[in-house]
Amino acid sequence: MSKKLDLRVQREGTIINKISSKQEKLLLNAIERVAEEVYRKFPFVKLVWKKDLHLVDVINALRLSFPDVSFASPMSSSTMRPDGGFLYIEAIDGAHYPILIAEKKNQGTNDIRAKEGKKKQAKGNAIERLGKNVIGLRAALLSENIFPFVCFGDGCDFAEGSSIIDRVITIAMFGDLNVEHLHNIRNFNRGTFYFREKPWTENEMFEFSLNVAISSIYYYFSKYGENNFRVQKNDKSWNMKYLVNV
Repeated sequence: MSKKLDLRVQREGTIINKISSKQEKLLLNAIERVAEEVYRKFPFVKLVWKKDLHLVDVINALRLSFPDVSFASPMSSSTMRPDGGFLYIEAIDGAHYPILIAEKKNQGTNDIRAKEGKKKQAKGNAIERLGKNVIGLRAALLSENIFPFVCFGDGCDFAEGSSIIDRVITIAMFGDLNVEHLHNIRNFNRGTFYFREKPWTENEMFEFSLNVAISSIYYYFSKYGENNFRVQKNDKSWNMKYLVNV
């Protein structure tokens, strides 16, 4: 079990946290299925899943890629931790290349409050927190021509006509929502944002996430060569137990 993707999410407290915990678990289940499908399609690759990414590691990589640019020095404990973590493909030299970075956001409790006869509350700030993370993740992927980030957002704040949708569009660099944006177009590394009022199902998140992961793998094969990622035996039995949880 120590080498299998451990996708348990534990939260406690408010109704919002309970809702988020349930939905994040669905996302994590979907990612585990993505990994299993990747192994079926590419049994010779090795996948690694990590729950977070330290900012110092991002900046160290950026300094190597952009030696003429100065960067700040963050605290060693500071991390980015999207709900679905980071799914990587590992190269022969041990380098990790992200094929899927997944996030899940639920925002809006006024529908629940209305059923309980309570007054409306101001709309939440989950989207502002998302924007901060996306800035950091985009910077981490500046050396590549893809941005394999997918965010699934749902809740009454994302109903059609809600002004919150425009905040999401802004984070998406003014790209269309509910459309996959994996490959960069000129200076736009947008990422993919699926947002609606109705909750996303595990199957939907699996399907959309798998598309991004598979396309990302083909991108790395094209850029670095498929042989650089042939690190496993060509054996169907080599599966999820090689997905390391760090």
